[in-house]
Amino acid sequence: MPTSPTPTLVAGVHCSARQVRILVCDAATGTPLRQGRAAYAEGAATTPGAWLRAFGEAAAGGLLDGVAAIAVAAQNHGAVPLDAQGVILGHPLPGDDPGASGAAADLVDALGGPAAWTMATGSVPGSSSAIAQLRRFARFEPDAVARIASVLLPHDWVTWQLLGCPPDPVTDRADASTTGYYATTGEWREDLLHLAIGRVPRTPTVLAPGGIAGRTPEGVLVSAGTGAEAALALGAGLSDGDVVVAIGTTGTAFAPHPVSVADPTGVVASYADATGRHLPLTRTLNAARVLRGTASMLGLDADEFDRVALECTPGASGLVLLPYLDGEQIPDLPHAAGTLTGLRPESMTPAALARASVEGMLCGISDALDVLRDRDVAVHRVILVGPGARSAAVSTIAPALLGLPTAVPAAPLAGRHVAQGAARQAAWALFGALPAWSPAVGTFVEPAEEELALGDAVRAQYREVRDRLHPGAVPPPREGAEVGGRHRRG
Repeated sequence: MPTSPTPTLVAGVHCSARQVRILVCDAATGTPLRQGRAAYAEGAATTPGAWLRAFGEAAAGGLLDGVAAIAVAAQNHGAVPLDAQGVILGHPLPGDDPGASGAAADLVDALGGPAAWTMATGSVPGSSSAIAQLRRFARFEPDAVARIASVLLPHDWVTWQLLGCPPDPVTDRADASTTGYYATTGEWREDLLHLAIGRVPRTPTVLAPGGIAGRTPEGVLVSAGTGAEAALALGAGLSDGDVVVAIGTTGTAFAPHPVSVADPTGVVASYADATGRHLPLTRTLNAARVLRGTASMLGLDADEFDRVALECTPGASGLVLLPYLDGEQIPDLPHAAGTLTGLRPESMTPAALARASVEGMLCGISDALDVLRDRDVAVHRVILVGPGARSAAVSTIAPALLGLPTAVPAAPLAGRHVAQGAARQAAWALFGALPAWSPAVGTFVEPAEEELALGDAVRAQYREVRDRLHPGAVPPPREGAEVGGRHRRG
């Protein structure tokens, strides 16, 4: 009996905020064949040495035996400054750490405001951006800054280590576009680096999409690697009109787009993607924290919270939660607090409060999708990922409330897309062409007509409260902007 040919293997590495995941796939089909995971030691998530230790643990037991090519994707916050000998001078801050927010605000003012930054780099520096963290580093460690010879992003640094620390580090355009010192026209902005720290360290070479970074000492081909969002877009096989909504502590929405998005307000960050196109991204400040906070108020665990929320009818008996617990940027309400309205005897129940928190959080996501539409980004389907997407209440309520076909990848697909996207990039570098792997996003749930009508009513109820309490916070839609399906901006 003939035997099947041995598949060519590629590996994708995802250095997330909590762990390293390595996924080994069939290079031709994308079929996952084996994987390994290892968590960081407590408190070591932003320590580069911890990334390498976790990588070694995840790859133990011969996981990478027979792998022909590998790529690294990592969270794209912060920077790894190195001296002339490659010694690390400082660690990036966690993505949700506001420690560099003051430095970011200083930089925004120094260049002339948000519009100047979006014209220069496509995005406005935030506390997690490399340029803001370098500015903060310069403020508190001026002696160390004087020794910086080069600056890498997290994925660049891990790739550099895999290659044996060659003299010429590399990156890709997607991750470079998140730094705050890479131009929308595709070159480093040394003037902005000088603005941040008073000098110009060396920057990595930006490889073309599908480019080869080199080989490991063992001979494994290494591709350029990329940032987490760009890798997720590759792994999920996004098409125009597909939007990923990641529900973590904050909510992030991003979608593939053919051109850079010029948003003078800075609400939409116009990043590059890993294919030569673009990946406009916007973010709400309040997402899964709204669900966790409400569950804590009610004394419920996650499963009980979902059950109670789904016991209530749509509209939460008139109860509306504006989920601006930590201020908000969509709409622009940095000093707002959360507001609960519509308290009546019938709505003063745990079920109504739980339902209102889910609906309020999703209405905030809906506002973020409207911002993308207003910048001519196609919004036709939604893929929900992240911790909040695992909520049964969220996955059940989202299709009708967002007014769009919605998919929630189930285990084992959930959490695997970034590593699978990195593996797909590795196959691209190996074969010289991007392989047409089948996307693994699960089934899209199409809301029924009566569910869409209920979703319209819930959003209208939310908008009425939002606009009454915060008049003018949401501008009218730009003339000519896309308005999708049953979903209407208000």
